[in-house]
Amino acid sequence: MSPVESSAMSELISLLSELVAIDSVNPDLVPGGAGEARIADYIANWGHENGLEVHLQEAGRDRPNVVLIARGSGGGASLMLNAHTDTVGVTSMEAPFQPVIRQGRLYGRGAYDMKSGLAACMLALKAARDLSLRGDVMLSAVVDEEYGSIGTEALLTEWERWQCDATLISEPTELEISIAHRGFVWLDIETFGVAAHGSRPHLGVDAIAKMGKVLVALEAYDRAMRAASTHELLGSGSLHASLISGGEEISMIPAHCKLQVERRTLPGEARALVEAELQRILDEIAAADPDFKAQVAAPFARSAYHIEAAHPLVQQLKRIAEANLGAQVPLVGSSWWMDSALFGDKGIPTVVLGPAGAGAHAKEEWVDLASVERCRKIYIDLMAEFCR
Repeated sequence: MSPVESSAMSELISLLSELVAIDSVNPDLVPGGAGEARIADYIANWGHENGLEVHLQEAGRDRPNVVLIARGSGGGASLMLNAHTDTVGVTSMEAPFQPVIRQGRLYGRGAYDMKSGLAACMLALKAARDLSLRGDVMLSAVVDEEYGSIGTEALLTEWERWQCDATLISEPTELEISIAHRGFVWLDIETFGVAAHGSRPHLGVDAIAKMGKVLVALEAYDRAMRAASTHELLGSGSLHASLISGGEEISMIPAHCKLQVERRTLPGEARALVEAELQRILDEIAAADPDFKAQVAAPFARSAYHIEAAHPLVQQLKRIAEANLGAQVPLVGSSWWMDSALFGDKGIPTVVLGPAGAGAHAKEEWVDLASVERCRKIYIDLMAEFCR
């Protein structure tokens, strides 16, 4: 490693260590979680110290987004790098906010998901000052991606302040380029019966037993869906029963049962379509059982995302990544949801490329430091071309 490379790696390790040391557990996931205010202050101060334009945007109470901007001279395309600042909880972790380096890996909560990507973006933006770019380069460090994505939603409500021509999200992808991911719909299914004393079952209708018919039908529906792969990168959608509740006491026939279901979706499978599918299943059960009464609602949904492999942004990033890595870089689909769908819904071309590691949401979390440095270089080279 040359002296210049050694210095760059030392800077990266120092920055990432300081980010991991900041507790930014999402308070909506973990009641009493520290939230993102402290890490937002750190990023904002770092931006000021490095001559960047700094903007704070409140996405929720004491939950600020930070937008850093390296202004170009004018007339070039603009690029936004994006990373989230919140993490999941730390139950059962030992010293989660004391970063440790072993065998080229940095351990700690958020090291992989996704403060490593955030650090690479910050250092790339710092480098943008010296590239004589015409276009602006921005970093949106957003809150709450791990729960409700109120950070990116807030960012997009004020898009005129920092609109860009494309977005790169630095979620960890093992240095592959993710161009698609599934969405999801959360559904509430309720069955209704008639309450009665347990000793007089002829007077009641068991709502929990009726929900059993729903569960059997949903299992068959999921099995058929997963057997029919329809997307070249994502395969199929899926469905699972998540939470169930019902009844009042052990000696009563239950009059009500509620089932919460998650349906993972493919591009093009909208909330209304999914809700209609579930309603059809309920209607089929009701047609065979006159005592069956149920309803379904879809209170929350997030879109799936896909950008064509032939899109110029995808091909440009692929060429740059392969030049840096000296190997073929595959275009992949991700099974989990990301904020890329929100940018996509806004019509903004978006790609995802981030470091390698393991342990997202797990007891032991780590990132490969060499991969973070490679990401920094790839982001800089993309900025240099895209915003020139």
